[in-house]
Amino acid sequence: MTTAQLRKTAIRIEAARHNLPTAALYEAAIRDREGVTSAHGPLVVRTGTHTGRSPKDKFVVRAPGSEAKVWWGSVNQPLDEAHYDRLRSRLLAYVAERPLYSQDLYIGADPAHRRSLRVHTETAWASIFARNLFRDPPATDLAGFVPNFTIIDVPSFRADPATEGVRSETAILLHLDRMEIIIVGTEYAGEIKKSAFSVMNYLMPDEGVLPMHSSVNVGADGRSAVFFGLSGTGKTTLSADPERALIGDDEHGWGPDGLFNFEGGCYAKTIRLSPMYEPDIFATTRRFGTILENVDLDEATRELDLDSERFTENTRGAYPLEFIGNADPTGITSHPSNVILLTADAFGVLPPISRLTRDQAQYHFVSGYTAKLAGTEVGVTEPQATFSAGFGAPFLPRHPGVYARMLAERLEQHDADCWLVNTGWTGGPVGVGHRMAIDATRNMVRAALNGQLRDVEFVVDPVFGVEVPTSVPGVPSEVLQPRGTWSDSAEYDAKARQLAAMFTDNFRAYADGVSEGARGAGPKVD
Repeated sequence: MTTAQLRKTAIRIEAARHNLPTAALYEAAIRDREGVTSAHGPLVVRTGTHTGRSPKDKFVVRAPGSEAKVWWGSVNQPLDEAHYDRLRSRLLAYVAERPLYSQDLYIGADPAHRRSLRVHTETAWASIFARNLFRDPPATDLAGFVPNFTIIDVPSFRADPATEGVRSETAILLHLDRMEIIIVGTEYAGEIKKSAFSVMNYLMPDEGVLPMHSSVNVGADGRSAVFFGLSGTGKTTLSADPERALIGDDEHGWGPDGLFNFEGGCYAKTIRLSPMYEPDIFATTRRFGTILENVDLDEATRELDLDSERFTENTRGAYPLEFIGNADPTGITSHPSNVILLTADAFGVLPPISRLTRDQAQYHFVSGYTAKLAGTEVGVTEPQATFSAGFGAPFLPRHPGVYARMLAERLEQHDADCWLVNTGWTGGPVGVGHRMAIDATRNMVRAALNGQLRDVEFVVDPVFGVEVPTSVPGVPSEVLQPRGTWSDSAEYDAKARQLAAMFTDNFRAYADGVSEGARGAGPKVD
């Protein structure tokens, strides 16, 4: 489709629904029964069948300008351009009689690498979500606003698998040549956020920027830290440290001039939030402007029940970054002194904190390990290893080795330490051992960030090859060596070898795209 044809089929914007503020969108959402207000102000919505992302329904259009750069496979499934055009044509005819809400926004705090995007949504609450998660341009920028890419989110539209090359009636389609994203058949707003992140992951390496599925904070001494981690590993919780300023909780770039946040907000899990251990995040569930997805509440009093899993374990809150009291409004900071790779090891065999070499950093970054717990899915009766390359494989259009090499180069260039931190189990696997105490994990992370581990003795783990400190201020020394926390050492050895073999099997899929040093940096399997 030519540029002229695209202009003719562009989304028509009603002025009355363009760049509406949050209060007006609240009114529209309540009027159209999209959600209800809770007792303390957030807008509570349900996302129907989809209470999480639908990765099997995500496709990338195979187009001449981007085809050679995309890592094709199960993560980036190809879609013919003709199929995309057919679906797009039907979609535009569908929304012609259904005016959409639209927001003009930025992604990227660093002006040198920032992108402008226009987000069209079928619902008012999703428009609030976009306002919360992306960055508001100053009013002076809106008059002549031209988007670099566009997102069209229409949950009520259904894709046609028989004629449009997709898997189901749900589809998340990225056209990287046209810089356009279509999301249909799902109300889960996380697809908006993550599809935009996928575009940045595609664009940024060509500008010398490493895009990262990470949180970032900075201490009073100006030393910043990056936290990588999959859902449930504590990335948001540990980065929201009251002793440090928060740059952002999920998506960042590491460019020539330092770190910068892609977003203007946070999208945090709210299940079992603790006002004691996560006070800043908990407070956002009691503020006007926060969107709460699938959180249970009392229909009469509208009081929230954050412990309830009635709709899903994956309850979410979307709120502006400014709702976190110690957030840095600039979204920009220095090159990091430390990089933390978080994992929640449900097998209970990884050390709670260990130091990685540059090659090990690449290996564990590409591995992106954590574990599913028994009972979280049908058929899961014991912990299951989960690997997500780059700690965000579904959002990586390029081979994970591209990002891993960039990470290693930056660690070397800026003399940053890299740590593997296990927020999972100790003393045995799930059901036998217990979860790492959040206070102990905070102390270990703070010690690493404050330089308190530079002069302590380290020992090499015989299976995983990582360096483990023998002492950490405020943490019992016996906790640091996981083998000693098990009642049966032989059982620990067997479980450690089992997990090491899982690492090795998983890494084979990426070996051709990483350095020789990274290939040899994994666990030692007998």
